Order: sequence, then structure tokens, then C-alpha cells
Amino acid sequence: MPSDLNLSNLKPAQRKKGAKRVGRGLGSGKGRYSGRGIKGQKSRAGSHKVRAGFEGGQMPLYMRVGKLRGNTSKDAMPVGPFRTRTYHVNLRDLEARFGDGAEVTPEALVERGLVRNTRFDVKVLAGGELTKKLTVTVHRASAAAREKIEAAGGSVSLLRDPDEGKKKKRRKPKAKAQEAQAEAAPEPAADEAAPEEEESES
Repeated sequence: MPSDLNLSNLKPAQRKKGAKRVGRGLGSGKGRYSGRGIKGQKSRAGSHKVRAGFEGGQMPLYMRVGKLRGNTSKDAMPVGPFRTRTYHVNLRDLEARFGDGAEVTPEALVERGLVRNTRFDVKVLAGGELTKKLTVTVHRASAAAREKIEAAGGSVSLLRDPDEGKKKKRRKPKAKAQEAQAEAAPEPAADEAAPEEEESES
């Protein structure tokens, strides 16, 4: 760059590439069909703005392959608002990122880059060894991770009830209705005489 900068020696840092001019005669190299060929979908306007996964009308791949149903499966379709997601953090990560006596919370994990944000639950797993005394406050923790944290002198407190989200077993309504009918039915008296049968006339 020259020392005296003025309007006579200004120029862009990078040379600007000229736009491709199509349909300007055969001599331009992009005449007649403008580089799109003859007919077909790709020669039409808007043909290069097709949504991702569109295969020209045939059954697309994501609909041909099998699905694993359920709201927690990675291959669940459709993925609805009830799909759950959990960040997993191992003890080896806590050992490397936290000092002795530190308090481990979801916010502290975000600051140290172990989780991306606090929108999802955090679960501590027992991968690796832990020698530091830590006060861990997360949503969930495995039994082995809890044992290792407490063995190192630390403590674990959960932000979510461990039984939350588990499906409760339902009793069959038919069996319950049959039990109620059996209790409500009156028992026949023991001393009640059986009705006498009328003798048939000969």
C-alpha cells in the first residue's frame, strides 16, 4: 500500500469477479441454453431451490428406511416436542476442569465448556476416576458415579426427582371390575330351602 493514499490509487483488496452473463449469443460461450442443457427439471426456473431430501417425487430415503418408534429414540419419526435429551458428563471431565472443593452446577459446566447450554438435563456418569472433593448439583447421576463422588468426600444433590418420568404400572380395569361385582353380589342363605318341584300329572 502506498504511503500517500488518495482517490487516484484506491483499489479493492481483492479483485472483484465479474458476474456470469448468460444468453448473450453463441460467441459468449453461454448462449442458446445458457449452460442449462435441453429440457429437464434442472433447466427450469427455481430448479436449484428444491428442499433438502427431495428426490423428484419418488419415495425419499428417509421414508423408505425403517424407524424405531418412541419419543427417546434417535431414529424416532416424527420427532415431537416430547423427545428428551440429556448431556452426559463423566467424572474424568470433572477431575480435569474443577478444583478441590469446587461446586459443580449446570451453569459451572457451561462456563467450563463441558455442556453447551442449560436447556437440557445434565447427568453425571462414572467414567474415569475422581480424587477431588466436589459438591455436585445436577439433574441426574448414575449409582456408580454417586459412589465415587461420595468416596472422594463429596456430595451429590439432584435437581430432578429420580422417579419423575417413569411410567406407572396400571392395573387391568377388567379384573378390578370383576372384583367389585363379586363383593357386591349377595351370598345365598344356607338354611333357605330349595323350591319343591311340582309333580307332573299322569
